[in-house]
Amino acid sequence: MKKITKTMALCLASMMLLTSAAMAENTTSDAVSGATSSPSIRQEEGMRTGGKHARQGFQRVRGAGQQDQNTQTPPELPQGQSSQNTQTPPTLPDGQTPPELPEGMNGQTPPAFPDGQTPPELPEGMNGQTPPALPDGQTPPELPEGMNGQTPPALPDGQNTQNDQNGQNTQNPSALPDGQNAQNGQNTQNPPVLPDGQNAQNGQGGQNGQNPPARPDGQNNGNRQAPPQGQPGMPGGMPGGDAPTSYESANTVTEDAENASYLSDQDNENAVLVSGSEVSLTGVHVSKTGSAEGDSADFYGINAAVLASDGASLDVTGAEIITNGGHANGLFSYGTGTTVNVSDTTIVTSGNNSGGLMTTGGAAMNATNVTVSTSGNSSAAIRSDRGGGTVSVYGGSYEASGVGSPAIYSTADITVENADLSASSSEAVVIEGGNSVTLRNVTISGNNEKLNGQSKVQTNVLIYQSMSGDAQEGSSVFSMEGGTMTSLTGDMFHVTNVNTEINLSGVEFTSSGDTFLSASADSWGKAGSNGGHAVLNLNAQTVSGNITVDADSSVSISLASASSLTGAVNPGSTGSASLRLDAGSTWTLTGDSYLDSLEGDLSQIDTQGYTLYVGGEAVK
Repeated sequence: MKKITKTMALCLASMMLLTSAAMAENTTSDAVSGATSSPSIRQEEGMRTGGKHARQGFQRVRGAGQQDQNTQTPPELPQGQSSQNTQTPPTLPDGQTPPELPEGMNGQTPPAFPDGQTPPELPEGMNGQTPPALPDGQTPPELPEGMNGQTPPALPDGQNTQNDQNGQNTQNPSALPDGQNAQNGQNTQNPPVLPDGQNAQNGQGGQNGQNPPARPDGQNNGNRQAPPQGQPGMPGGMPGGDAPTSYESANTVTEDAENASYLSDQDNENAVLVSGSEVSLTGVHVSKTGSAEGDSADFYGINAAVLASDGASLDVTGAEIITNGGHANGLFSYGTGTTVNVSDTTIVTSGNNSGGLMTTGGAAMNATNVTVSTSGNSSAAIRSDRGGGTVSVYGGSYEASGVGSPAIYSTADITVENADLSASSSEAVVIEGGNSVTLRNVTISGNNEKLNGQSKVQTNVLIYQSMSGDAQEGSSVFSMEGGTMTSLTGDMFHVTNVNTEINLSGVEFTSSGDTFLSASADSWGKAGSNGGHAVLNLNAQTVSGNITVDADSSVSISLASASSLTGAVNPGSTGSASLRLDAGSTWTLTGDSYLDSLEGDLSQIDTQGYTLYVGGEAVK
């Protein structure tokens, strides 16, 4: 009996093929209970003696979810083993019979158990019972054909139905992890919310009616980005932005005033604003502190002490204007149709980028007997900037002491007569682009001891084109009649990246250097085409100093009305030079000189032992 119990337990627990009891021995039950035989031997013996009955009558234990075995395919055998259903069961010894099967197995009565013992319980789910629960995370085995009517077990969280099985398209898919799209067969599901700033992939933004996520600030659809905040808006990307539509002002003046005081201590604010009005200010005191940033202050007058704009007409007489701040210009005239007339007035600025008289945008500035003193860097006493205009100065005194602060900086047409001008740390005069400076009977000096900005040449008068867009392109003109000009450092004139005409008559020049005029490439413009091209007209003028020309440059010199030149012309034979002498003018060489052409009598040329070459040939 113990033998049978062991055999049944082995059959029920292992779900293997029918086995039978070990070969019966003609011994007592005590001998049977003490018999030992390996399971494999017992199994083989049982198959030989009771195989037929076991195959036909024993109901095999089913796995969870399986149907009656009469319609099922037997389970797969371990790898390497083949089905034994085709084997012939072994023959039992004479007199032995296979053990009886338990009750309920194909109608047979199960064997009797010893007193007090009960047969082992079958696993849950057998014979129509509820199948056992699967361990967490495990998937049930694939079901045999014919089970499509059954309800599949619930899947663990996050797992999808596998292989998009037929008959399961009506099932709701499980929730997807954040950011993952639905798999095939789930097109009716709304896509998950994407992380901030990410677009739906492969052009799928807004699928199934869903709005695409918001983009980061400043980005547009199609990867088009708005300009970065604060990007200059001027043509060509030049700094400064657009002209303001309004100004901040401590005092907007629309009527005449006398002996008034005006104060501003705020950044980006005018102390006095006259916009589109006709105003006369007499004996007023204006004080301006506070600064501005960027070129807008220099282009449009933001933060100036006194600003006239929008076609205003402003007369200032006997005033005092004082500023102390960055980009805090003194008296500013801005815009076409705007005119400022100032006389007998003192203007003092002490901040960087703070000119005395400032004119831009096509405005007009007329100054008589004005005293201007600036001490900040880049703070010309008479100053203009983008858009230029017309400036007329008569009398007065104009001093600039900051680095890069000439007495005159011109992007306009500026005329100065009978005035004293000086720049103690800069060129005396700078002309940018197609603009002009005319000096009549002035005393002017410069000391360009410390180079400012990109310039490579120390000079007293710089004539150039910066390509910044602040000055119109074209030919510039410098004219000086009478008066004196002193250069404490460097050349008297330097011309680069521009075409210019220099007209001199009756001027007394004092120079510390050997070069009167240099025409050459510098830091501005395109290499190979950024030389200086100068026409030098001397009329009743005496000049001493060399005239140098580099390979990218040219000079054309004309001496008239008993003018005289002492110096070498194109001594390095590097550039292009020509010279014309009228009947009363002379030229004295201080070194070998090279001309492309010469007009005049050779008797008017004193070589002093040096050689003059014209067109590559020595002529004297």
